[in-house]
Amino acid sequence: MQLRFTPEEEAFRAELREFFTTEIPEDIRRRNAEGKTIHPDDVVTTTQILNKRGIAVPAWPVDAGGQDWTPVQHHIWREEMALNFVPDLLPFNAGMVGPVIAQFGNEEQKEKFLPATRNLDLWWCQGFSEPEAGSDLASLKTRAVRDGDDYVVNGQKTWTTLGQYADWIFMLVRTDPDVKKQAGISFLLIDLDTPGIEMRPIQLIDGGHEVNEVFFSDVRVPAQNLVGEENQGWTIAKFLLGNERSGIARVGYTKTKLARAKKLAAEITTPTGTLLDDPAIASRLADLENQLLALEITQLRVVAGSSDGKQNPASSLLKLRGSQLQQDAMELLADIAGPDSLPVAGVDADAANGTADVLSPEWAQLTVPTYLNYRKVTIYGGSSEVQRQIIDKAVLGL
Repeated sequence: MQLRFTPEEEAFRAELREFFTTEIPEDIRRRNAEGKTIHPDDVVTTTQILNKRGIAVPAWPVDAGGQDWTPVQHHIWREEMALNFVPDLLPFNAGMVGPVIAQFGNEEQKEKFLPATRNLDLWWCQGFSEPEAGSDLASLKTRAVRDGDDYVVNGQKTWTTLGQYADWIFMLVRTDPDVKKQAGISFLLIDLDTPGIEMRPIQLIDGGHEVNEVFFSDVRVPAQNLVGEENQGWTIAKFLLGNERSGIARVGYTKTKLARAKKLAAEITTPTGTLLDDPAIASRLADLENQLLALEITQLRVVAGSSDGKQNPASSLLKLRGSQLQQDAMELLADIAGPDSLPVAGVDADAANGTADVLSPEWAQLTVPTYLNYRKVTIYGGSSEVQRQIIDKAVLGL
């Protein structure tokens, strides 16, 4: 393997970097770098700029708006997006339901949904997990019963990320309870304005509202919104989850966090210099940078070996290590912030409540909520335990 890109690939990288840094508004990229992206506005604006250029969904089939790129070009695109602080595309549109409709949908569904999904004119959310069906997704209980030209849906979905902004939800539902659990599942598209749907916010440990629970009570869904054949949903779900895990290592994103950690550590003074001179901090930074380099090389090996377009089971290695390194980087930033990561107000006798503004800098205040929020990355897209099982069986053959 050559650990360098070709001149053509470097030119491709330069072209993307020029586009990202000149066409994506600087204020959007700055907010994203600071962890303050405005939802949904910044994501919609970014997606529509990328779509106008034809690079919002390069992994889709070419006839659906994708690009005929090599795996290395896709890798460069993802990395340059991260390194230049372009907000992540909405994964439910770009990486999940869009490819599903392109692969399994009929012509009417493709014409109706793909352009709007690609341009984020429709904001999708995912209805897979249920209170008793998380990692064991095939145990889902939400029912869809055929009634003439409709399905009648009853049940509950949970952890519905960014559902508060969504127009539609794509769902796995049980259409045959009398067969093996994987064999009785179907894939439905549902307009969230349909009567009988209630979405309730779930407040997370960081105080944010990122996920929701959704309740369905006698919701009538046109049968034409079934994707693929009835009871084919498990096959579609496996296809979708394979797409979800592509690029999930987020090497470029973690690079930006380690660079920020190094910069901040160099700016914080200590009795003996700066925090970057502290052997413990310097050692952790060096260790994380080395681990990230090893992960990047592994990712490039997987990319180079996936030119046939098939899902590589070694991608589970990338997901496992990538999510762990994201968490390690967030923990390091919180440790660099130190006591400033816990917001404390100063005393001001003239203030109405007896306190003044919070003393610690804003970046430091955000580190602990972000660290807590990133507990999720070793769960979504297949937990670390699930990835280890895949590695055991499909990679090591144990």
